Amino acid sequence: MTVISDPTDFNEEELYVDLESIFGHSLFLKCEGFNFAGSIKLKAATEMVEAAEWQGLLRRGSILVESSSGNLGVALSMVAASKGYRFLCVTDSRCNLASRRLMEALGSRVHIIAEPAADGGFLGARLALVRELCASDDRYVWLNQYANPGNWKAHYRTTAPEIARQFPKLDVLFVGAGTTGTLMGCARFFREWPRPVHIVAVDSAGSVTFGGAPGRRMIPGLGTSVRPALLDESYVDEVISVEEADTIRSCHRLARRGFLFGGSTGTVVSGAMRWLPEHDERDLTAVAIAPDLGERYLDTIYQTNWLQDLYGDDVLAGDELIAGFLTD
Repeated sequence: MTVISDPTDFNEEELYVDLESIFGHSLFLKCEGFNFAGSIKLKAATEMVEAAEWQGLLRRGSILVESSSGNLGVALSMVAASKGYRFLCVTDSRCNLASRRLMEALGSRVHIIAEPAADGGFLGARLALVRELCASDDRYVWLNQYANPGNWKAHYRTTAPEIARQFPKLDVLFVGAGTTGTLMGCARFFREWPRPVHIVAVDSAGSVTFGGAPGRRMIPGLGTSVRPALLDESYVDEVISVEEADTIRSCHRLARRGFLFGGSTGTVVSGAMRWLPEHDERDLTAVAIAPDLGERYLDTIYQTNWLQDLYGDDVLAGDELIAGFLTD
């Protein structure tokens, strides 16, 4: 029996889904959505808040403020509520409604940026407001997930060792790139691992993280319009960029087999399933990280009108599982 008194005390660390029966290629998906924050961001939120407390930056009367597309905002809302801090999340119009409601239910305030900045897009506009708030009132404390070393250290200490314990002969690891905290923590850990592990970063098309041209991105989670300060490309062996339509197809293919995952997971799985057939995978041990589950995406990725309005009527065409489901 597990008994806890704080919501940060529980996180399922050892749950994996074998995707071979769904996609035809062996890939173990590490599920990070089974905690009270519902995503892998609980690890970074806890690490950054506790570090700020230890450093004396957070004290009685402080107001946490952070820019987030959703999941970190929910995680920080939960941590702030459990510790008695106020929290303001600065997000934008792409943030899922479910995530905004979760933050508000936990007692946080949510400020939505409606217009992107001319230079830096929505993220640039969010960061500008956070800096303005901090300059105007010294009660605001910005953890800055994009540059805070606690972001990657959380995964260096937890996520990567968890994978290493279960897969001591790991060959390739697929990690989605948002703030790059998960990516950098895992990559740094496995750089020190006794056997070589090929690190594949999976990014969204339209993201500038790895030098790509900026483009429209409607699915929150992965990708950036401002290069993350945490990123050190010397730790990354390969980068795969995934179109949002492919993200959506992967999510729906998983859902048709009973696994409802979020957009970041769909992106990582899509990238992995492009990479694996191009390599000799017979003796490869491959793992991918699934940051969250799919309930927060019911109004977007899993909503027909939203899909058709943004991606056209044929966005799911060609997915044999969905086609078969509809014609049975």
